[in-house]
Order: sequence, then C-alpha cells, then structure tokens
Amino acid sequence: MAVPKRKMSRSRTRRRKAQWFKTRPATNASCPRCKAPTRPHTVCATCGTYAGRVVVDVD
Repeated sequence: MAVPKRKMSRSRTRRRKAQWFKTRPATNASCPRCKAPTRPHTVCATCGTYAGRVVVDVD
C-alpha cells in the first residue's frame, strides 16, 4: 500500500483543491410573481415570495 513519506503542506493541498471550485449559479432566473431578476432557489428581494407563497414582508 502506498503511503506518503512526508506530510503535504497546507499550501500544496489548497493549491490542488483550488481547481475544484464551482461555477456561480445563473442569475437569469426571474420571479414568477413580479418578474424581477432573482437568484434561483432564493426568496425574491422585491416581493418576498418563494415557491408561490409570501415568506418575507417587504415594505
């Protein structure tokens, strides 16, 4: 079984893992109620709705 001879440094580990980043979600989603641009799977900041119901009171 292969075993590393030396401890891998944090900078080397993090440099390798930096390539595994995720892409940002698309911002082209729109609220079905007010048609304002919103991020997917979040509460609409304009009207406060999520999944067809009012979640946050926006004044």
